[in-house]
Amino acid sequence: MSLPTKYLLSLGAAGFLLGQWACTQPLTESTAAQLVEEKRRALPDTSGYERRAPQDPNGISTYYMGRQIAHVMGHEGASWLERSDRQQEEGTDILLRELKLKPTDVVADIGAGTGYFTFRMSPLVPKGKVLAVDIQPEMLAALRETTEKRHIHNVVPVRGTTDNPNLPAKGVDLVLIVDAYHEFDHPREMMRAIRNSLTPTGRVALVEYRAEDPKVAIKRIHKMSVAQVRREMAAIGLRLTDSVETLPQQHLLFFQK
Repeated sequence: MSLPTKYLLSLGAAGFLLGQWACTQPLTESTAAQLVEEKRRALPDTSGYERRAPQDPNGISTYYMGRQIAHVMGHEGASWLERSDRQQEEGTDILLRELKLKPTDVVADIGAGTGYFTFRMSPLVPKGKVLAVDIQPEMLAALRETTEKRHIHNVVPVRGTTDNPNLPAKGVDLVLIVDAYHEFDHPREMMRAIRNSLTPTGRVALVEYRAEDPKVAIKRIHKMSVAQVRREMAAIGLRLTDSVETLPQQHLLFFQK
């Protein structure tokens, strides 16, 4: 049976009003939270950053959690990475031993440079691989040349950016960062990406010159204290699990999720 036209018009008007009323209802708590989260993800994460005049000319005008970020060492200084007395000065053999690498590990060497640690870790992970990450094409070219010359098959050069090392998600067992973290232009973004690359048991090994030790003859801007490192790692969800203080001049700090 068909309804009277007048009734249909009234029903349509009511439906229209109901639609208007429905569109003006307040968001539920879950919907509002979702919109806030989507907006947050769309915006750059500026937490902890501050822009001001460089206090130290060896650093840039960006500060992170009160620490001035140092200038990146360019490829022109590559020879310093391969200096003959580096092992004695830094105890690099001790460092490698303390990493406790397993033969199947996938390791990322962040700021690999010429590959000083990359090529020393390579034989320690014969069934795994070393991802040698750098942002400078000149350093990556040197890495490729060495892998070809030595016929090394488990080293993979990776071109990173200043805010992303381009590592596989949840695919890295150990991330090694030697004297490079304090030079990251975007430490928060880099470490968040590194955290996302870790396997469930993955570790970050952070090596920095000891700021607490005045006898370490390195410019202050190129040193870090344990307290500062812990603070910055905690900000992106990494906790200190081990600290090795047997290196001659540097902290060796291990972090996990």
